[in-house]
Amino acid sequence: MSEAGAARRLRKEGFAARLREYLDTYKNVLIVQVDNVGSNQMQKVRLALRGKAAVLMGKNTLVRNTIRKHINEGKNTHLENLLPLVYGNMGFVFTNGNLKEIRDIVLANKVPAAAKTGSFAPQDVHVPAGPTGMDPGQTAFFQALNIATKIVKGAIEIVNPVHLIKAGEKVTLSHVTLLAKLNILPFFYGFKVSDVYEDGTVYASDILDMSQESLLAKFTGGIQKIAAISLAISYPTLASLPFIVSGAFSKLLAISLATDYEFEQSKKFKEALANPQAFAAAAAPVAAAAPASAAASKKEEKPAAKEESDEDLGGGFSMFD
Repeated sequence: MSEAGAARRLRKEGFAARLREYLDTYKNVLIVQVDNVGSNQMQKVRLALRGKAAVLMGKNTLVRNTIRKHINEGKNTHLENLLPLVYGNMGFVFTNGNLKEIRDIVLANKVPAAAKTGSFAPQDVHVPAGPTGMDPGQTAFFQALNIATKIVKGAIEIVNPVHLIKAGEKVTLSHVTLLAKLNILPFFYGFKVSDVYEDGTVYASDILDMSQESLLAKFTGGIQKIAAISLAISYPTLASLPFIVSGAFSKLLAISLATDYEFEQSKKFKEALANPQAFAAAAAPVAAAAPASAAASKKEEKPAAKEESDEDLGGGFSMFD
């Protein structure tokens, strides 16, 4: 084997060893796309993540083979979920820290870039209205792009803002030329986090933007839908069980109130129906005590202005009283 071949083999073995080490050490992975990311920008991301996460880029075939060998050795079968994500110009960011914080650090490292012919716009591009600094001899160029202009003080001025390129559209030579003439760098290139692998589960990175409250609301909404479907088709599930029990209790209580049949939970209801005056009299003192206690507490909370001092506040005042 030649020296070049031996060196290449050593590099592959070193990469495979490092990847396997990271797979054992870290339980969370951000899958990133690195199109148009230069080596200088890559180094800045590595420095920003030092001590918090590890960035690893490699050939997709080598990555797949290493992960498969790791799985076959019985290390972690959940790593199979990573294999479909290994495609294109991608890499891994390994971490055991807060995924949202790590993702924000990764996405924050962006650099402005000029448009390239044939590439697809990652975002909308708008050309603002106003002076261009170009001489009137170039009005034909703007006319070819259907951009309304006027001549002001011997220079071309764009009349209205122009939505030049839509996100996902292919950038043409005319787009590139116009943006270059106007000295506009429309795009920002950097890492793009597409998916997240968290302790064996894979999901879209957008989920990291959801708050705990919104996640809980979605979960509760899903349970409610399952319960509604279960009740509609008379198929009992854990989600519908509380409603089934509640409905059954309501029916039993109605039967007990309409007949002489009585059980422990229905006694109080039957007693209230049999003697409503006694029930109302028993409930009246409780209802009257609530506003009285509230008024008393308000009185106590209003200290005299002259007697108020730092010592009083420190000695007897508590925001939780």
